[in-house]
Amino acid sequence: MRKLVVQQWVTVDNIAAEEDGGLSFVSGEPFSEKSNLEFKTNLMGFIDSVDTMILGANTYTQSKDYWPYAEDQGEYGEKLNNLTKFIASSKLDDAPWGDFPAATVTRDPAATIRELKEQDGKDIWLWGSLSLMRSLLDASLVDEVRMLVCPVSRGKGRHLFEDRQDLKPVEATLFDNDVTLLRHEIKK
Repeated sequence: MRKLVVQQWVTVDNIAAEEDGGLSFVSGEPFSEKSNLEFKTNLMGFIDSVDTMILGANTYTQSKDYWPYAEDQGEYGEKLNNLTKFIASSKLDDAPWGDFPAATVTRDPAATIRELKEQDGKDIWLWGSLSLMRSLLDASLVDEVRMLVCPVSRGKGRHLFEDRQDLKPVEATLFDNDVTLLRHEIKK
């Protein structure tokens, strides 16, 4: 069975979005000339392990004008753009993605994830989308959380977890770019 894997950039104090919704704390430069090779290799391994991405409507709106045209993101951007995409939205009717295949809009993301998990394929990546992540956690559909922890704190903003979660540690890796990857399975 396929897994639903959440990947979020966070601060050491569990902030996944600043008060203005921004991510100015994100560090690591995974896809530039200065990239840490081990970090880049890890992220490429992750993107190679998925074939489907689900995003909330806000994350889609923030991403659709950059990622389909992000040639500076190299092989990572190419792989991301070629993933099958689903957008959870009650308002959108269509979700174009530049010259790449458009995303499918779903009004019932939990039902869509249940159906996708039963199909053959690689894992499913939930990208950003904190509200969607929380609803899928509540529906017991999230299998793993990958936190890319940046060595900063913000004090205020939207926390990754707002409720209690029982997690099983799977991996903790500190990269030379000072980003720490923490992987946890969700105990069900």
